[in-house]
Amino acid sequence: MTLRPARLTPADLVRLGSAGLRTRPLRVILSALGIAIGVAAMVAVVGISGSGRAEVDRRLDRLGTNLLRIAPGKTTDDEVTRLPKEAVPMVRRIGPVEQVSALGVVPDSRIYRNDHIPIGRSGSIQIAAADAGLLPALGATVREGRWLTRSTEEYPAVVLGAKAAQRLDVHAPGQRLWLGGKWFALVGVLEPVPLAPEVDSSALIGWRAATKYLGFDGHPSTVYVRARDDRVQAVRDVLAATANPAQPNGVVVSRPSDALAAREAAESALTGLLLGLGGVALLVGGVGVGNTMVISVLERRPEIGLRRALGATSGQIRGQFVAESLLLSALGGLGGLVLGTAITGGYASVRGWPTAVPVWAAVAGIGVTLVIGAVAGLYPAVRAGRLPPTEALAGP
Repeated sequence: MTLRPARLTPADLVRLGSAGLRTRPLRVILSALGIAIGVAAMVAVVGISGSGRAEVDRRLDRLGTNLLRIAPGKTTDDEVTRLPKEAVPMVRRIGPVEQVSALGVVPDSRIYRNDHIPIGRSGSIQIAAADAGLLPALGATVREGRWLTRSTEEYPAVVLGAKAAQRLDVHAPGQRLWLGGKWFALVGVLEPVPLAPEVDSSALIGWRAATKYLGFDGHPSTVYVRARDDRVQAVRDVLAATANPAQPNGVVVSRPSDALAAREAAESALTGLLLGLGGVALLVGGVGVGNTMVISVLERRPEIGLRRALGATSGQIRGQFVAESLLLSALGGLGGLVLGTAITGGYASVRGWPTAVPVWAAVAGIGVTLVIGAVAGLYPAVRAGRLPPTEALAGP
């Protein structure tokens, strides 16, 4: 009668593998920690990057991607052009255009907290004339106070951008500021404007006030245009010729939302680098798992010999140690997934971002962990399966 070895079911392999891990809890924790750190690094990097992209998308959804920016450029003779005074009304005639607003830099004017500040210490704050429609065109909001209205834009009133207020250390409306050699009343402070960062470092006064008090010539330095979402490109194609028919080649037309998208693409390169570092940490964790399994085989030679003497096959011994390695790696992978998700959630919460951990990152982290665990446990498992019963029972 031929004796046949008993077949081990997957449940039996899991039970055998977990029994081997339970006997050495401290070593298991330390080995799993190496895998967990690698997985946590990968998940956190992908999660933080994904949360950042979700925040950019949320901002663009709120601010809109239909904003176009017109600015003076250079002619073929390398001469700097100027936008005509009629640029705004001419652009407004374009059918799909919904909103038009302008900003005009007032040269040779400075702003100070008071008239005792030495000349030149203005914190690089530009003085700009703005019309009443600038805020809705940019999707900007007022943090403190109010915005210039059509009834107040001809009076000596000023609204500070977020950075300008910070540089002047002025945050409450009602104060007087020394601007262009005259006193202006601070009526408002803006929130940061992502699509127009030049506004953040500006002191904004009414268009007519700039002409009346500072000698502004009325030429806009930047024109902001909101177009219908489905006609943005068509409007962009005709803006240069419409804003400056005499010198259309000297007009620069840009889309501020493209700058945010470019920044997101640049951040993806850094994400790739950090993922590489996470992969190195995961590889180091895999080496730790392999080392743990090799030591486990050496320590458990009597157990292997006894099981072989009782009829266990080489394949069953290999399966037992591969199962241990996979369970050890899975334990570290799950711990790393939880830790990485927690890190992402904490960082996103501090920054005020939505938490976004892609499902593929979690699946890939666990999958890569299991692959590394299988590879790390393969050699020790093969070595354990090849041990003859007599040699194994003889001990190390």
